[in-house]
Amino acid sequence: MTSALLTDRYELTMIDAAIGSDLHERECVFEVFARRLPDGRRYGVVAGTGRLLELIRDFRFGDTELAWLRENDVVNAVTLDWLANYRFAGTITGYAEGEVYFPGSPLLVVQGGFAETVLLETLALSVLNYDSAVAAAASRVVSAADGRPLAEMGSRRASERAAVAAARAAYIAGFGATSNLEAGRAWGVPTMGTSAHAFTLLHDSEEAAYEAQVKAFGPGTTLLVDTYDVTEAVDLAVKVAGTDLGAIRIDSGDLPQQVTEVRAQLDSLGARNTKITVSSDLDEYTVAALRAAPVDAFGVGTSVATGSGHPTAGLVYKLVARRDDLGEWISVAKRSAEKATVGGRKTPVRTLNSAVAEAETIYIGGAPKLTADERPLSVLLVDQGVDKEQYLGAEGTQLAREQHARAVAELPAEAQRLSKGEAAIPTRYVSI
Repeated sequence: MTSALLTDRYELTMIDAAIGSDLHERECVFEVFARRLPDGRRYGVVAGTGRLLELIRDFRFGDTELAWLRENDVVNAVTLDWLANYRFAGTITGYAEGEVYFPGSPLLVVQGGFAETVLLETLALSVLNYDSAVAAAASRVVSAADGRPLAEMGSRRASERAAVAAARAAYIAGFGATSNLEAGRAWGVPTMGTSAHAFTLLHDSEEAAYEAQVKAFGPGTTLLVDTYDVTEAVDLAVKVAGTDLGAIRIDSGDLPQQVTEVRAQLDSLGARNTKITVSSDLDEYTVAALRAAPVDAFGVGTSVATGSGHPTAGLVYKLVARRDDLGEWISVAKRSAEKATVGGRKTPVRTLNSAVAEAETIYIGGAPKLTADERPLSVLLVDQGVDKEQYLGAEGTQLAREQHARAVAELPAEAQRLSKGEAAIPTRYVSI
């Protein structure tokens, strides 16, 4: 299925006009970056790169798409012929998926002819803005959970395709599993899930529901205990499954108090190894508030799938350099007060101090000679139109997850604070 029409009309009309002025092949460099982090965030997380690379590979204008553009008089016949032969043949570099970023970080750098590169603007932003917002929210929840397992359960709070993207982004940020099966099939994200309240309500009694579930999945299953009365349900759960019951899940109520009471109840019944999982509209703040409670695992849905109050990362796609008529590179930038950009081809590095991130240093101009305390951030994603396979599919998703764990471990301690504050490290520009 083509991704060619997942774009805005003005991308095509710009190409139409650029072909008319014979500038559509002028070599350009576009960057994806954030002018600022969402309010309260200390760092951002790059997510969606693997998905975007697949969509770029499938960005083709077939007969159906061309016919629709022609019938709706979107572009002229010359441009239609150009689109019919469109294949991205440029180069894309960027931060490795899973990497953390800060204001001004060039997350994605797209280089090629103006027409072929400007055409990817909407697609790149629609993918990276959502996935990065989810990953940033998920990373905060992972920090708040302090090592306890997390499952993503937000599919019902997003559109059907966004639900898959959210599950993937949360896994990259450190969640251990998802309830979404397509995320498991397409991206290798581990899946989990047992039952909802409807299964209990289906049966004539709660005990009968537990018996059916244990019969199907064994005593190691997780039984939902808040359909009616939690205390009675825990007694029934242990009665049916025995003291080898795997876990119980609580999805409502005053969780700190309830979890403490249930833990004592399970221990008194001899089910000392039975785990307690909680869900119920959790976010990073409620998870942090449960740190002292005997919770063994968390299920988080709405807050992750919606970016926990920030459903977009606020990324933009801007032209920063182009060739002049002599073939020399020149920097270009917007000068408007509130939306000014930093022009020029850039080399970003993470400056470290005793292995702890100290600054985001962005060199403008030529290639810098890096010191031992500078970690290069850009990797090659697409080389002359050919994508690098290691960043795709389940393998690429796993690589991104590993990258994120390394990047977060490198951040200073204040990066993990949930209170509002500035970016964990400053961004500084150095001209060469």
